[in-house]
Amino acid sequence: MTDSKPAVLVTGGAKRIGAAVARAFGEAGWHVVVHYGSSRGEAEALAEQLPSAEAVQCDLEDGDAAVAMVEALAERLADWRALINCAAVFDNDAVTALDPPTNARTMQINARSPARMAQAYLAHAKASGGRRVIHFTDQKLANPNPDFFSYTMSKHALAATVPMLAMGAARPEDRVYALAPGAILASHDQTEGETEVSHRMNLLGRKTGPEEVADAALFLAQGRLASGQTLYVDSGQHLLSQPRDVIYLARERAGA
Repeated sequence: MTDSKPAVLVTGGAKRIGAAVARAFGEAGWHVVVHYGSSRGEAEALAEQLPSAEAVQCDLEDGDAAVAMVEALAERLADWRALINCAAVFDNDAVTALDPPTNARTMQINARSPARMAQAYLAHAKASGGRRVIHFTDQKLANPNPDFFSYTMSKHALAATVPMLAMGAARPEDRVYALAPGAILASHDQTEGETEVSHRMNLLGRKTGPEEVADAALFLAQGRLASGQTLYVDSGQHLLSQPRDVIYLARERAGA
């Protein structure tokens, strides 16, 4: 019975960090709505593994469809306590030459749709004890480099909505947060060896696991921090000054 469980929607919940977040909430007793774009098989398989879960499809490049998905869920979820915007695209374009198609798609999926979904959620969702919006941003917002230009721009745009949504939340018990991970899983075109090196490029010299990010999302879903805050889960990477994305720093080190 979903009515007896707090519900969470995890966008991009079929794979990678999103799947780790979905598993953590499911194991903690939540009803998990696993959103997917094209990964239907992975989403449905994950939902079947969890005690209480379902899979829903939506192309987040279509902002109206994203809002409609939220409104439909709000109508039938009796205790929808958290919206976790984890889905993102991570395509490279250059700081010297923004690629317009890449930028348009990235800004829509990574920033505009999550912002509109948060607005719809805070307007329509029912929850006991307040609602929680958790936007996934990125440690590189505090530790900038010129790589993945449109991606970084989109994450800055999404991060800017957090304090504004927190100020405009309809009820005092609502909370809006940003969760900023560092290098967690292999990304873009990394090899296994490059991943092993790049993921230790932080203050602690250790790999940060996806389960740590999932635990942080669960912590934020309890609303113990003041609304509008950002929680970094990156073993201190955001406190460094890295001139390039760690993907390329690891390659430069290997080629030195």
